[in-house]
Amino acid sequence: MLNVTDIEKILPHRFPFLLIDKVLEIAPHESIKAYKNVTIGEHIFQGHFPGHPIYPGVMVIEGMAQAGGVLAFKSMEADGTDMDPQNKVVYFMSIDKAKFRNPVKPGDRLDYTMSVIKNRGKVWVLDGKAFVDGDLVAEAELKAMIMDK
Repeated sequence: MLNVTDIEKILPHRFPFLLIDKVLEIAPHESIKAYKNVTIGEHIFQGHFPGHPIYPGVMVIEGMAQAGGVLAFKSMEADGTDMDPQNKVVYFMSIDKAKFRNPVKPGDRLDYTMSVIKNRGKVWVLDGKAFVDGDLVAEAELKAMIMDK
């Protein structure tokens, strides 16, 4: 389990763009489960949409990408690769098969499950799913690469 301080040691993102609060499980080279608590205090709700706040789908996908980045980083670290976060960064390469099933609203806990489809060297292909209260709200296939800064 990783808390937000642990996550900040891996990802370069910071408030308001750090979009995972906690990692619940990691199985290197297999999967990760993480979550974000969506609150009305999110800056994005000032304009999306006043009077009818909906968490943007692009932010849900970015949260998936960040969870996937943690999974890739920790997987390579488990293999003995030097993964000093000061020298490495995870780049998002592509999004495929993205689907949005239900809106995410303030007060929801957004649960992310990312599973490895394929890994070849520094390139990772991941199946991402996002849930609220056990209901699928979004899914996508993401590709990322870990690079030297």
